[in-house]
Amino acid sequence: MVSRSYSNLLELASGGGGGGEPLPSLGRRRIPRVVTASGIVPDLDVSDDDADAASAASDHSSHAPRERVIIVANQLPVRATRRPGGGGWHFEWDEDSLLLQVKDSLRAHHGRADMEFVYVGGLRDDVPPADHDEVAHELLESFRCVPTFLPADLRSRFYHGFCKQQLWPLFHYMLPLSPELGGRFDRLLWQAYVSVNKIFADKILEVISPDEDFVWVHDYHLMVLPTFLRKRFNRVKLGFFLHSPFPSSEIYKTLPVREELLRSLLNADLIGFHTFDYARHFLSCCSRMLGLKYESQRGYIALEYYGRTVTIKILPVGVHLQQLQSVLNLSETGVKVAELLKQFNHQNRLLLLGVDDMDIFKGISLKLLAFEQLLMQHPEWRGRVVLVQIANPARGKGKDVKEVQEESDAMVRRINDAFGQPDYQPVILIDQPLQFYERMAYYVVAECCLVTAVRDGMNLIPYEYIIARQGNEMIDRILGLGPSSRKKSMLVVSEFIGCSPSLSGAIRVNPWNIDSVADAMDSALEMPEGEKVLRHEKHHRYVSTHDVGYWANSFLQDLERTCLDHNRRRCWGIGFGLKFRVVALDPNFKKLAVEHLVSAYRRTTKRVILLDYDGTLMPQTSFGKSPTSKTIDMLNSLCRDKNNMVFLVSTKSRVTLNEWFSACENLGLAAEHGYFLRLRRDAEWETRVPVIDCSWKQIAEPVMKTYTETTDGSTIEDKETAIVWSYEDADPDFGSCQAKELHDHLESVLSNEPVSVKAGLNHVEVKPQGVSKGLVAKRILSTMQERGDLPDFILCVGDDRSDEDMFEVITAAAARGPSLHPEAQVFACTVGRKPSKAKYYLDDPADIVRLVQGLANVSDDQTQADAATDTIPR
Repeated sequence: MVSRSYSNLLELASGGGGGGEPLPSLGRRRIPRVVTASGIVPDLDVSDDDADAASAASDHSSHAPRERVIIVANQLPVRATRRPGGGGWHFEWDEDSLLLQVKDSLRAHHGRADMEFVYVGGLRDDVPPADHDEVAHELLESFRCVPTFLPADLRSRFYHGFCKQQLWPLFHYMLPLSPELGGRFDRLLWQAYVSVNKIFADKILEVISPDEDFVWVHDYHLMVLPTFLRKRFNRVKLGFFLHSPFPSSEIYKTLPVREELLRSLLNADLIGFHTFDYARHFLSCCSRMLGLKYESQRGYIALEYYGRTVTIKILPVGVHLQQLQSVLNLSETGVKVAELLKQFNHQNRLLLLGVDDMDIFKGISLKLLAFEQLLMQHPEWRGRVVLVQIANPARGKGKDVKEVQEESDAMVRRINDAFGQPDYQPVILIDQPLQFYERMAYYVVAECCLVTAVRDGMNLIPYEYIIARQGNEMIDRILGLGPSSRKKSMLVVSEFIGCSPSLSGAIRVNPWNIDSVADAMDSALEMPEGEKVLRHEKHHRYVSTHDVGYWANSFLQDLERTCLDHNRRRCWGIGFGLKFRVVALDPNFKKLAVEHLVSAYRRTTKRVILLDYDGTLMPQTSFGKSPTSKTIDMLNSLCRDKNNMVFLVSTKSRVTLNEWFSACENLGLAAEHGYFLRLRRDAEWETRVPVIDCSWKQIAEPVMKTYTETTDGSTIEDKETAIVWSYEDADPDFGSCQAKELHDHLESVLSNEPVSVKAGLNHVEVKPQGVSKGLVAKRILSTMQERGDLPDFILCVGDDRSDEDMFEVITAAAARGPSLHPEAQVFACTVGRKPSKAKYYLDDPADIVRLVQGLANVSDDQTQADAATDTIPR
């Protein structure tokens, strides 16, 4: 298995290179062994010893393949410190990193003990270029980490520039209406963002085994990375999880590079979000800006994107239970809990706790205003309730962070001055970093936890609080609780954070409504003990069963399921730059070769040609639908050939197509409205136009007009024996909603009529029952069979969903039907590379015209030869 050799860079780093060879110099260009195969990279200097070692390592790995995940994020789960005196670097795992918790939880709880993890990301510290090789060697050998070294200026433009000044504010619903409110779009910062994503992709290429590894990309820093990976490996197994909110389409559409980011995300196989709201906003953007539709497939939400299925995953991340429980077991935690009990509870005071980063979206000032309101409206709580606000350092930097700090300090002073007493301080602001055990101790003694962020992707503070309140034996002894004591907790959470939907027992608030937040605080303090217990137990059941391991395992299971058919489909890339995408089609689906078709056409003598109109002979975007003189000449050439029966298969009315039939002397019309025409001079083909009762239109049309008046951009098209309501130019969400309502309305009022109501792509159609293009094709073939004319050549061309029934009938007839000649040549061809029941495709109507022209030339030659034969005297 040659591709597995990508992973052997890791084996070499750990001394397991198959032949026990020492680690090669990391200054040398490292190339995944898959590209050292003969003929793939010309002029590549690979020694025989290297090749033998590569072969041995590849053979060894192929015997015992291990499931492997490459986790990619902006930062590695590693802390780096410079040793004193410049004696190199010291590295240790960052126990607080979600990426490390994913590995530990998966290996411990979900039967993935042998899973291998490789991390690709950056370091928090600047590493001098002279140390790059040494640092990369140590991280790869000891931590299975591949660092991305970024120049300081590029990293600043990438992270503090585009990520924190443009993407992060926008995703948290802050529009750059002025320079002070988020950064205006800067093309140079965007270029830096793309460049860094490309650097990450190059690092992944050093270690990936594309046929076997799974790649899991995290968060908004790397949203264009999927395009670079998909361009290099069309079948890469790629998942992406967004840990921030995804804004509504009205906000997102203001981003100048909105389509580039959407198309890049769609190059992943699985896209994960914390909540349905975030996923719904993403899907709405795909619908409004890219014209894509999504559907539910057995409980999974999926988008069809150029033949690939992109699945949407909705599941909030959880906490690392083992880590939290180990911190609760620390003796330092018990000492801190006892200290806080003495400080607060022994004075009969209740503790309200807030834990937030010091940034503009965490709503610290709104929380302080609500607490001030509580003390004003409920004097009985003065002297009894203390709000402890732990303010973690902001992850970003800038003027807004400083303003939040200054505003919070001023409000704390004001509240303490107004309501403080000699032995009572209403608000305690802790703006220095705390050890994790200290934070857990505050959770343990807090009567209620307040999370009032105005916008936050997830926020795990409530989950941590619930686990801490559950406690353990040591904590129970300190709190004076018996073994049978039932635990309790109370949460007041913002509606705008990702964990809110999963905490149904919490008091949910709008953080902007100061009065309602103050009332929620009062309700939490006044709530009966029994109800607090029930709410806590409900939350604990969820948090303890939906930990970070459950989340990661569920995501990887869905990624594996989504990628199952990768190797069963033919893939190729189209598009340039960030508009690149992969087309994935059935392996039997191939481009129709004109030479092959013309050859079969020459050899046959009883031919049926079925041609669609819109999107096939005429481009869909063409405003003028009149046939060109070139098209008329081609069709006439085909129609004059005595071996041909040519039909224009259309959903248009005869009135619309009169121009075609008046110009093409022997053209036939085969319409799904129940009639077909063969207009030959010798009346060889009978005209059949069944009498259809269309009185039901008098019922359907007024209903459609009502919905047209209330749905801007919708239209009605009368197709002689059918009527269509289209909302292609309407708002997609409102149009879809109206279409569902119209469909139900029409089915109700037409229940006693011999018609069917069908909803299609951007339209609702009413037509006589049992009528379709497939039925028309079946009638044509059965009529020819009755006459004893079994066709030995069929060409069927169309471009949209209505043609799929026709393809199905033609293909089935070729496989088993007696209506064709035993050696019939059948060509069902769709326009555009897309999933279809047709076996062949051509790219656009221009290709169809060239195809028909080639057949017309053969028919002209045959007609001229027949005419010459007729003039020879016998």
